Amino acid sequence: MNLRHQIVALAVVPLVIAILTITAFITWQATSLAQSSIDTFERNMLKAKETELLNLTNLARSAIEEVYASADANDEEAKDRVRGILTSLDYGKDGYFFVYDYDGNNVVHPRQTFRPGHNWMDLTDPDGNQVIANLIQKAKEGGGLYQYKWEKPSSGTMADKLSFAMGLDKWQWMLGTGVYLDDVFAQTAAAKADLREKIGHTFLVVALIAVPAVMVVFATCMLVTLRERRLADGKLKALTQRIINTQEEERTRLARELHDGISQNLVGVRYAIDLASRKVRNHTDDASSAIEKGVDALNGAIKEVRRLSHDLRPPALDDLGLTAALTALSSHFSERTGIRTVLEADPGKDRLKPEASTALYRVAQEALNNIERHSGARDVQIRLWNARGRARMTVTDDGNGFEDSVGRTRDGHQNGLGLRNMQERMAHFGGVLLVKSTSEGTVLTAMLPLSANADADKRAEAA
Repeated sequence: MNLRHQIVALAVVPLVIAILTITAFITWQATSLAQSSIDTFERNMLKAKETELLNLTNLARSAIEEVYASADANDEEAKDRVRGILTSLDYGKDGYFFVYDYDGNNVVHPRQTFRPGHNWMDLTDPDGNQVIANLIQKAKEGGGLYQYKWEKPSSGTMADKLSFAMGLDKWQWMLGTGVYLDDVFAQTAAAKADLREKIGHTFLVVALIAVPAVMVVFATCMLVTLRERRLADGKLKALTQRIINTQEEERTRLARELHDGISQNLVGVRYAIDLASRKVRNHTDDASSAIEKGVDALNGAIKEVRRLSHDLRPPALDDLGLTAALTALSSHFSERTGIRTVLEADPGKDRLKPEASTALYRVAQEALNNIERHSGARDVQIRLWNARGRARMTVTDDGNGFEDSVGRTRDGHQNGLGLRNMQERMAHFGGVLLVKSTSEGTVLTAMLPLSANADADKRAEAA
């Protein structure tokens, strides 16, 4: 992935993940709450059915209580009267009472008339439950609820049924009635279907909000990326041009120095040698003086070569450190220009990386060049110190200053290239370059971070 795709991915992917996470959480929470509500509704419905069954069974017991209480265990006439009462006590199209004796023989069943007189102890429902045996067991235990599957009279289909069974122990009968639960389950299923529909609607709403938002973010990222790319391309072109200009300026300076200094000295050496050669051939006594002039010219050329090499890369910077290199730079500058230059450096502070030391040296060198060309200063102060382990350097002069931070001097000369070069040198190490200029002088401050120290790499490796 190129940088543009990485930027788009970093901007869009977290947004998509956040939207999906929030949507999933909201959906899960809504589903949990709705499911809890549905479960509560189902429990309440079943509880209401249980209460209804208990009331119906008590009603039936009340209807037969007078006959049952006055009869004995073998009173067939009383049993017939109770059968008639229970047969007539049906309610609704699916509500009725049924009676089995404790041996499993059916005594009363208004809806299924084929059952009375037969034994149904081994009857099982589609789930394999022994329905009659379990109902009789509940009655013997003092009464209780039991759920099973039974044919629904109104539809002729198997449905879940909840029954309450109680015992008429004197006659060894089990009296019971039940309600079908398919209406409860139907309402629960309808609630769940409504829940799924609302969840789908929620997803649709989130999608209608999220997708345009993602598209807007994507489009914004693309526009910002294209804009930044254009700016970066423009800065790259400007930097390339500045590098070319710097190279040409340096070549021009070297050519001028070679032509005006070394070349002239070497020409003088050549003339001195030619003169000495003629005098030797002519046996003139003052040939030695011509040779001495040639030696002096040659020494001058050697000094010029040393000065040029020192300007290009001072040996003291590599051999003795930044403080020594700045000392030599300020001394040479003061000697060459007549501007009084003072260097204040804290002892034992050369702890920078070689590249960072070079950057500070070049900043000081460029600042002195600007002072020489444009400021008209009489005094310059260079201060080098550490603030909480971070290298700091200031170059202060009492010259004319300049108008703005891009380097336009008060006499109209443009010197932005030098300042930009200094700023870029500092920015390369994560540092900054601050310039404060007034009519009373200029203060240039270069600041480097802790990472520019030579021991930063060692600390990083130790960590």
